[in-house]
Amino acid sequence: MRHAEAEQVVTLFREHYNIPLVHVDAADLFIDALQACGPDPEAKRKTIGKLFIDVFEAEARKIGGAEFLAQGTLYPDVIESVSFTGGPSVTIKSHHNVGGLPARMNMKLVEPLRELFKDEVRVLGRELGLPDAFVGRHPFPGPGLAIRCPGEITRDKLDILRKADAIYLEEIRRAGLYDVIWQAFAVLLPVKTVGVMGDGRTYDHVLALRAVTSVDGMTADFYPFDMAFLGRVATRIINEVKGINRVTYDVTSKPPGTIEWE
Repeated sequence: MRHAEAEQVVTLFREHYNIPLVHVDAADLFIDALQACGPDPEAKRKTIGKLFIDVFEAEARKIGGAEFLAQGTLYPDVIESVSFTGGPSVTIKSHHNVGGLPARMNMKLVEPLRELFKDEVRVLGRELGLPDAFVGRHPFPGPGLAIRCPGEITRDKLDILRKADAIYLEEIRRAGLYDVIWQAFAVLLPVKTVGVMGDGRTYDHVLALRAVTSVDGMTADFYPFDMAFLGRVATRIINEVKGINRVTYDVTSKPPGTIEWE
């Protein structure tokens, strides 16, 4: 998860709804499994999908009587994962909540938003009176930072990415751009380059920044930041996050690139 993500989501739900929310920290379980499954993006997604269900079913057994698993699956998840009509289609990515789920589950799946796009869901959320803190949040992939860390997953790499991503989003909010951008995030590349800090040589990771505008997530354009903003973000990240010595900006639209890197 991103920096303080779990705490923020738990707080949002507990402040707005009187429900017996159960929060489970299963980070170690997921990271250990990801380290064992290797760098392949599809293997990562399917590993996360299986563990996702395993954790839910284990918690359901503890409280007893849980029959349904409700998910916020959207139509783009379905399109990229499986053929919605049952006809032939190419799997772009196995979204953990669609193609990444195990074939056999003890709970019944409930997906009321499955045939809606993100913009339609936001209209629905506002119609239902949901707080802007919920409705306006940028999309965040179910597999989390695992698919923003191409290559092998390690705790150190996730920590580096988490810190850099927090700085990037902080600067976007400070510039008043959060609600203008569809989705923004950092990607820690499996590449190291030579740099210089003070009088010393560094050999550290490259970080890519991504920000896109979109309506429904099916197509997207990169957000045209001004260079002063990108320079400010890059300088902060390199100075404040140990392990990164170079920052790039992804100017690929969708298509041909997907929004997420994996």
